[in-house]
Amino acid sequence: MTKPLIQHFIGGRVTESTSGRKQAVFNPATGETNAEVVLASVEEVNAAVAAARAAAPAWADTAPLKRGRILSKFKELIEKHHDDLAAAITREHGKVFSDAKGEVVRGLEVVEFATGIPQLMKTQFTDNIGGGIDNWQLRQPLGVTAGITPFNFPFMVPMWMAPMAIATGNTFILKPSERDPSPSLMIADMLHEAGLPDGVFNVVQGDKVAVDALLHHPHVNAVSFVGSTPIAEYIYTEGVKRKGAFPMRVQALGGAKNHLVVMPDANLDQAVDALIGAAYGSAGERCMAISVAVAVGGVADQLVEALIPRVKSLKVKNGMEADAEMGPVVTAQHKDKIEGYIEDGVRSGAKLLVDGRGLKVPGHENGFFLGGSLFDHVTPEMKIYKEEIFGPVLCVVRVPDFASAVELINNHEFANGVSLFTSDGNTAREFSRRIEVGMVGVNVPIPVPMAWHSFGGWKRSLFGDLHAYGEEGVRFYTRYKSVMQRWPDSIAKGAEFTMPVAK
Repeated sequence: MTKPLIQHFIGGRVTESTSGRKQAVFNPATGETNAEVVLASVEEVNAAVAAARAAAPAWADTAPLKRGRILSKFKELIEKHHDDLAAAITREHGKVFSDAKGEVVRGLEVVEFATGIPQLMKTQFTDNIGGGIDNWQLRQPLGVTAGITPFNFPFMVPMWMAPMAIATGNTFILKPSERDPSPSLMIADMLHEAGLPDGVFNVVQGDKVAVDALLHHPHVNAVSFVGSTPIAEYIYTEGVKRKGAFPMRVQALGGAKNHLVVMPDANLDQAVDALIGAAYGSAGERCMAISVAVAVGGVADQLVEALIPRVKSLKVKNGMEADAEMGPVVTAQHKDKIEGYIEDGVRSGAKLLVDGRGLKVPGHENGFFLGGSLFDHVTPEMKIYKEEIFGPVLCVVRVPDFASAVELINNHEFANGVSLFTSDGNTAREFSRRIEVGMVGVNVPIPVPMAWHSFGGWKRSLFGDLHAYGEEGVRFYTRYKSVMQRWPDSIAKGAEFTMPVAK
């Protein structure tokens, strides 16, 4: 039986690939090939850029209110097809259906924020700074922009980028993950139905060939990326040295090793609930997943004893089953990688309390399933502590006091997200001020900012100066311009040789 072939979307229509390259798209729950996706050539990326360039001038001149109204229609279509999008995510990524529906909602919230672009694009005006001169500022679009998105959020992360780019008057090229590409074409179809002009939004399926072609194209003026730190650093380095009309603007969000600190005065039941959901939700394949529990003082033994039965009893199933708590990981190769980390942890001397390897789900024996794994007595020198595993593995690190917990976290190269569970307000305040991490939760395990704030970490979790979506997103996708103006009747006779000053 012929498998469906997932193509590009360029210039307002699905475009058949001529590259001759393609790869399988799996259903992680069964291990079977669902479809195949084409992999773009450089020429196909160039065609997408050409379509976006052609559409850019008219779209930049479109009133922000009209751009916002198109996005409002797009929002309505997302709501209409909410469950279809979630099912496509579960089918290709593997996360449970309820989690996929939550992903759609979080993406939808950014679209809703972007519909308010007339307000967001308002700037400042100063009347008569002196000598009949007025001064104001503009924020103008960059032109052709692109987004390179990861497999773990095939709808939400593109929504961090495309609506903000489009709302601010840019055209956009999405290069989604080749592991779960179907949502990208669903997005394209809905934007087209909403009335977005041809060429404003394009999709190029592909691998590193497509990524490099976008990074080195002289007419791509901004690239936003979410993924692993090595790739984020590569994209930032390649992007900023690209030759073009002006330096490429790059926003590259990398990896994480997110900690959750449990203080002795924390509500232990709440802390355990938080750790189970944040460490094992989406099989740990979240850049905001909690992968390290930092047990402070004498709370460690109680915490571990409470975690063990909860990890063992996780309901690991096909994500479309109503009571599933955790689905498979995305590919067989990723499953092997996670199992390699578990073996390394054992060799390094960490105590493996729950081993998720070898799990077989009845009726899905060929699926890419792992159970939850739990390590205790993990130390900062171990690979399982230092590196991002991106799987259902939780490490417990024991520290004697609050200061040691802060020092441990601040010494890590990643600084994406962190959480503290405590009942003491002063501890929470000190933690929030002293911790060197971009997103902080207090009794909140996954502190992903809402759409009207902005997302991003510190250190090697973010390359570039501006965070994703929110008002930071407006700044990323626009250039600042200052305008000073006066008219002939207010201009004094004779040449002026002094620097203009406010009078």
